[in-house]
Order: sequence, then structure tokens, then C-alpha cells
Amino acid sequence: MKKLVILGGGYGGMKILSELLPNNLPEDVTITLVDRVPYHCLKTEYYALAAGTISDKEIRVSFPEHPKLEVVFGEVIGIDREEKNVLLKDAQPISYDDLVIGLGCEDKYHGVPGADQYTYSIQSIGKSRETYSVLNNLPPGSVVGIVGAGLSGVELASELSESRDDLQIKLFDRGKHILSAFPDRLSKYVENWFVKHNVEIINNSNITKVEENTLYNHDKSISCDVIVWTAGIQANKVIREMEGEKDSSGRMVLTPQHFLPHDEHVFVLGDCASLPHAPSAQLAEGQAEQIVEVLKKRWNGEELPDSFPPIKLKGVLGSLGKKHGFAMLADRPLTGRVARLLKSGVLWMYKFHNG
Repeated sequence: MKKLVILGGGYGGMKILSELLPNNLPEDVTITLVDRVPYHCLKTEYYALAAGTISDKEIRVSFPEHPKLEVVFGEVIGIDREEKNVLLKDAQPISYDDLVIGLGCEDKYHGVPGADQYTYSIQSIGKSRETYSVLNNLPPGSVVGIVGAGLSGVELASELSESRDDLQIKLFDRGKHILSAFPDRLSKYVENWFVKHNVEIINNSNITKVEENTLYNHDKSISCDVIVWTAGIQANKVIREMEGEKDSSGRMVLTPQHFLPHDEHVFVLGDCASLPHAPSAQLAEGQAEQIVEVLKKRWNGEELPDSFPPIKLKGVLGSLGKKHGFAMLADRPLTGRVARLLKSGVLWMYKFHNG
């Protein structure tokens, strides 16, 4: 029997399972899925969990059940490629014939002293729960600093402003405008929404140090009761410590078939892979489909494709609370209630097909 091991039950890992199960897995292949929690988590909704506007259960989806799928709960601490083993914390190694690494990302602190120690995170479901607890136990009038005004920071700030309108929310952004990668029209719409909802945007910020209940913007201290960090991500530590060429974010450089240049049996997926686009659920799913095609050809003894067409992304959807949102669809900006409805619809469809 050949053994396919998938590390991480995120969007990419789930897509591989849905492509192979229940009827597309060869008779001589089994799958082992390794994850820290016993369910798939909707990471795109962690901001709402942290803000307290949805329940924990709403962002959990059960892993599929199949006689040839084994789900192992554990923490991956390393890969022994010579012995073809996955090393787990406080557990026996797991052997593999083919390995897909989709362990996701971690916060990137850019060398800012104290940022890793004194800020909260929404990069995992466990950290989002912790952030929810501290945010929703704050007394009225407390100050919340959110560092980073990309998609995650904007969605967290907007959701929190609706959940706790008694809080003072400060959103720190390095650029002249938030969401600087988007058209000006969209950025200005989001900024105006924040003005109406009393969220303070601090542009051209440069966080130089973080201490307990204090962050330093251009070395000037600003008191905060809670600081949440959404100012960048990097590949999982396991990938960063693996041998091989990586990009500036620690993501592994791959062949066109998505495996390591010197090991065709180790694939890297999603936030851990160096790809032309920014990490996203869509990108991970597109990559997963191509990895499945490579695996099927290998199992059938067929020649592997030399390359794949570029992965097509449908766009970006973001929320501003429960009633408003923004989107980029086919390079066209969209704002308002329609954008929010689209995001809700996409989430419903995903849960319908995977739940």
C-alpha cells in the first residue's frame, strides 16, 4: 500500500481530500491527515470569532470520513526526508510515500522588539479564541490597538467596532491609505466607513517597539489595553527550518509540479509555498487541484505534466461588519451591501459543500 500523508487540514488539505474521496483514490493508496485540531477551521472568519460576533462552532467543519482515511491529531515538529518520516511532538513518527505540507502560516513580527510577547493574534483558532476572550472582557472605554491595516486588520477592526462600540479602536497602517494594494476608490470607501464608526486610522505608522499595554509609533508611546498584531505573515516554522530555497517570507520555492526541486515526493501547499500570488484560500485550493493531478498521474505510472496553466483567482472579498463590505472582482472594485452579501454567500456555499 502507498501512503499519502497530508499535513494540515486547511483549505488546501481539504481540497485534496474532496478531490480524492470518496471515489478517486486508487485501491493501493491510503491517506493520513495530520492536524492539531479535530476539524477543518474557516480561517477567513477568525476575525469574527475574535471580535465575538460569531460562535466557535460556526467556523468548524468536520473532516470527511472514509475507510482509507486516517486522521491523526498532533503537532508536527519536523520532517525526516531521508527516512520519509513526519516527526510529531510526543508521538511516534508517521511514515509516508508522498507528503503534502500545508501547515499554514504564522505571524511575522519584522524584528519589532516585544511584538511576539505583548500582542495577540488571529492566525490560529486557538489564538483567535484567546484574543476573543481578552477583547470581550475589556471594560467600557478601553483602547484596542490593531497593528496592520491589510485585509485581516480591516475586517477585525470593523467587526470589533460593531461588536463593542464602547471601545476606542486604533488601526495602525504603514501606508498613506489603508488597503493600499486596492484602487483609491475602494480604500477611501473603507476609510470613510471607519470614520463614521469612530475607528481611528493612524497612517504612515512605524511600530518600533511593543511593551505591555504600550506600543511605540515612531518611538512615541501609545497606551493600549490590548494590542492585536495583523501586520504580516510567514511560513510555518517547520517549513522555515527545512533545507531548500525559500523566498523572503520563508516560503518554499517549488517546481511547476509543486514539489521540492530535489524531492519529488514532498509537495508544499498554500501559505508554505512560494507562488506568484499572495496566499489565500482560493490559491491553496487551486494549487491542491494541480497536486492531485500530479499524484494521479504518478499512481497510474503516467508522465507528469511539465507545467500547469496559471491558477485563476476570482477576486478578493472583505467585510465591514455584518452589512457592508468591499471586493475586487475581475479587477473591478465593488463596495457596499452587495459585496457583503457576496462574501456571506461564498461562505455559505463552502460550508454547504464541505459540511
